[in-house]
Amino acid sequence: MHRIVLIVLLGVAFTAEAKNYYVNSQSGDDASSGTSRTHAWRTLARVNQQVFQPGDRILFKAGTCYTSQLAPQGSGNGNHPIHAGKYGFGALPRIDGAGKVLDALLLRNVEFWDLEDLEITNLGTNREPWRTGVRIVAENFGKMRHVHLRRLFVHDVNGDLRKSHEGCSIYFETRGKRVPSHFDDLLVENCHVLRTDRNGICQRNGSGPHSLRVVVRGNLLEDIGGDCIKTWGGDAPLVEHNIVHGGRMRCDDGAAGIWPFDCNDALVQFNEVSGMKGIKDGQGFDSDFQCRRSVFQYNYSHDNEGGFMLICSPGDSFNEDTVIRYNISQNDGINTARVFQFGGGSSNTLVYNNTVYIGTNQDVPLLQFGDWNGGHPRNVKFFNNLFYVDGRVACKWDSTTNLDFAHNIFYGDLAVIPPDSFAITDRPALVRPGSGRNGFNSLKGYCPLSGKDFPRGQIILNNGGRDFFGRAVLTNQPPSVGAAEEL
Repeated sequence: MHRIVLIVLLGVAFTAEAKNYYVNSQSGDDASSGTSRTHAWRTLARVNQQVFQPGDRILFKAGTCYTSQLAPQGSGNGNHPIHAGKYGFGALPRIDGAGKVLDALLLRNVEFWDLEDLEITNLGTNREPWRTGVRIVAENFGKMRHVHLRRLFVHDVNGDLRKSHEGCSIYFETRGKRVPSHFDDLLVENCHVLRTDRNGICQRNGSGPHSLRVVVRGNLLEDIGGDCIKTWGGDAPLVEHNIVHGGRMRCDDGAAGIWPFDCNDALVQFNEVSGMKGIKDGQGFDSDFQCRRSVFQYNYSHDNEGGFMLICSPGDSFNEDTVIRYNISQNDGINTARVFQFGGGSSNTLVYNNTVYIGTNQDVPLLQFGDWNGGHPRNVKFFNNLFYVDGRVACKWDSTTNLDFAHNIFYGDLAVIPPDSFAITDRPALVRPGSGRNGFNSLKGYCPLSGKDFPRGQIILNNGGRDFFGRAVLTNQPPSVGAAEEL
């Protein structure tokens, strides 16, 4: 009883010690205390001198601008993170690296931080290797806990366009060999990323353990030079409800929309990716190597020049047990690009209940299998998928073993129908295939027409329990073929 009272009293005392610090580049004074709006600090240099304590809040006046680097010190704790954001009404406070610093906002070896409602840019005269808008670093730190980024507007970061020296909008990385480091509870949510090179929101992992509870959710990414969202070195990272419009816009090497690398149990769901440029990769989604049990579900991919889905691994690595289900792909792939590409030694990939629409102007490989450093795809299953072809497609599967098709719909001009004993080639009764635009709300044309007897596929256990539109999918009766369950 006495111990509980003591803990409560300590909590009350601690809360009283937490302070608000105000920053105003227009009328502040670094000689002031910073603890009231009328005694605000003026510069980021003064902010960076302070070692902040749990529960402290750093508040920048709305509409103000700071040309320098924000690199705050101090850590919060599990009950009292440190908060940085804005006060007052008006435009987001702007942190402008102006290309004079490598990172406009840097959090290095600090934890329990919430950063919200800031505008961040870092545009230099020339491109610079590794230039970022926001960099979160755990270096020889061990476990770095609770870093949350919300409602940041990060734009115009001209980092290097080479993957080996990639710049980035929001970049979180672990490095250092002395103390293996990783993240636990890293959130990037409801941010807007615009015109950044090379990448959008990306992770890089050193030699440390996998990061935990990494979530990238609800972000809008537009006009990205290379890769858009990448998780690297995580256990069960979650990437959901993001929108990507325009990726691989300027780089010359391979890049894709959303993809995990060196991850276990990655979940990629409810995302929309469109406008990926080029066919050096250029897919909306990618299940990359050193990954196990990745799941891609309920995503909308459209108008990506490189195609819908890449599943890949060189021969000396692995990609195992990827599941691709209940997605809609529309107009993905141009010229010699492919809708599905299996590159190298992936194994045990299960592709089921997806709907793929090929537009009238498309003439592309629907499926393409190839080797990579001696690796060949094996044990690939396509069940209950709906391929609706208004253009023309081919299939290339000469570099794979144990390829299995069952209960798929192949409608339209296919040069070769895959070997599916239960294949259906009649035109499926959909409301209006090919009518999708930007946004999930435009996809009702992919629902089965009411009153029709829509084809049924085979039962698949652990099917996620719902279709693309949220309708229940049972496990005791065959589901409708494609991404939409018949009403």
